[in-house]
Amino acid sequence: MDLVDNLVEHLTLQRLDSNIFQGTSKEVSSTRVFGGQVLAQALHAVSQTVEADRTIHSMHAYFILPGNTNDNITYIVDRTRDGGSFTTRRVRGIQYGKDIFIMAASFQTWQPGLSHQIDMPEVPDPDDLVTDQELATKFGDFISPKFKEMIRVRPIEFKPVEIPDLFTPMKSAPFQHVWLRAKDKLPDDPRIHQQVLAYASDYNLLTTAMRPHEVTLKDIQLASLDHGMWFHRSFRADDWLLYALESPSSSNSRGFTRGNIFDRSGRLVASVVQEGLLRQNKQ
Repeated sequence: MDLVDNLVEHLTLQRLDSNIFQGTSKEVSSTRVFGGQVLAQALHAVSQTVEADRTIHSMHAYFILPGNTNDNITYIVDRTRDGGSFTTRRVRGIQYGKDIFIMAASFQTWQPGLSHQIDMPEVPDPDDLVTDQELATKFGDFISPKFKEMIRVRPIEFKPVEIPDLFTPMKSAPFQHVWLRAKDKLPDDPRIHQQVLAYASDYNLLTTAMRPHEVTLKDIQLASLDHGMWFHRSFRADDWLLYALESPSSSNSRGFTRGNIFDRSGRLVASVVQEGLLRQNKQ
């Protein structure tokens, strides 16, 4: 099974009851559950309780405890409201009898109305850039085999516009731009594309908050604290999408970040806001 098929299967939960679902966990970079996994699995859970003509437009989540990749996660959905145009759901992710994650999500029927958006930043086309996997190969012996393997088996590929210096980081403006897409074709179901984008949206945010500071990943403890996401327009997660990221502030060991996601034609398809732990390790 290829990486993308495996991801879709991983995000598709087993239904235990009308409002109860169970998902498996996978190790991404540590034994802690990757935040993008619970975001996408929770979105799958709530989507299964909503009529097909209603599309997710926003989700707001809190990461409460670090999940353990050695065990399944149970998702319990609360059918909060079914209105004429909007549907509201809440979901809890549970391990060992404790909430590790909570999320509220809102769905809407399609309705015509006013439409505008900001312009996509002017950046190089993804065809003119190299992937994260190619960069890892280029850096050769300076990159650990475990990190190289983690990138190789990742179902999402990234092409950073601003190439980070992994060895002698320099202070820079808190902005970065990254092209991303699933490594292979996805099914046509738009809900799968939304789940895959939710999964991918947890990458690159907190490293943007590190850019104004002369630190590396070895110097900082990173963890997502909360995550908000809005879906504006239809898209395909298996075609290149530009993630335009910025970090307006960091304080009190927290980094505040946000990002706009554009398709290749310049349509703004989604927006993300996240705050995360940005704690300096003790020397």
